[in-house]
Amino acid sequence: MITLTRRQLNRALLDRQLLLRSSDLTPLAAVSHLAGMQSQIPDPPYIGLWTRLASFERDDLTRLMEERKIVRAAMMRSTLHLVTADDHNRFRPTLQPALERALRSFYGKRARGLDVNARVAIARPFLDEEPRTTGELKQRLLTDFPDADGDAMAYAVRTHLPLVQVPPGGTWGSGTRASYIPAETVLGPADAPDLKAMLRRYLAAFGPASIMDFQFWAGITSLTKTIKPWLGEFALYADENGKQLLDLPEAILPDADTPAPPRFVPAYDNLVISHKDRTRVLADADYKNVFLSAARVLPTYLVDGFVAG
Repeated sequence: MITLTRRQLNRALLDRQLLLRSSDLTPLAAVSHLAGMQSQIPDPPYIGLWTRLASFERDDLTRLMEERKIVRAAMMRSTLHLVTADDHNRFRPTLQPALERALRSFYGKRARGLDVNARVAIARPFLDEEPRTTGELKQRLLTDFPDADGDAMAYAVRTHLPLVQVPPGGTWGSGTRASYIPAETVLGPADAPDLKAMLRRYLAAFGPASIMDFQFWAGITSLTKTIKPWLGEFALYADENGKQLLDLPEAILPDADTPAPPRFVPAYDNLVISHKDRTRVLADADYKNVFLSAARVLPTYLVDGFVAG
């Protein structure tokens, strides 16, 4: 099995993240290629596209969101992402078990025993009438269930009834307030779950990578037994620690000495978030300087492909 050095993995990641050279992709094609962009706050994806694309204007992304070709929704790791409308419908069913586990993790006893179907039955027509904020949804649910936990109920609805934000929520400068509408109302029915297809999309944007890396990006656990029968369909490598890495057979690995220009990377960028082993771009000693308390992830800049500040 071929061993890939940290520098080879770095150049492969930069190439697939459109950071090795400015890309001629359109913003829509770029968001699709990247398998989504984390959008925990609205502005960073705009900066992330600006730093990756040869031609990008702020209104390019806002227009795509207004046209619902790109939507903002809870996706990988139960965090807000910008994804194409097609990828929302492709990925969301595969992520459903992980989202349900996150609900149990976040709310524990507060969500235990909730009749989720009853809450969704109330929420769906309420949200279809017009876009609503999470606070408005919570108050509507408390009208019928005054003794229940309003926050847990609203989160349970979001988990079991896929919702997307409605612009201007999620657009540049909009802040954290946003309104939601059922995804199916504006995007149509979702696809069937397809973990293998999602793995391939992950590798196209982040590979070569381990199963643990994929789990970390998606927020899904215990996938080794599921993925093991598929290994013959992938190119297999090892990192310098002997960890098995998967890749698409057709993927090209850039030379380790390929020049990497300086790049500015915005807060919460998936470049630094989407691997369990982040050393291909971020040294372990620098982790605490980028990942802060309250799940904050600072913007960074790259020199020779690695986080330098």
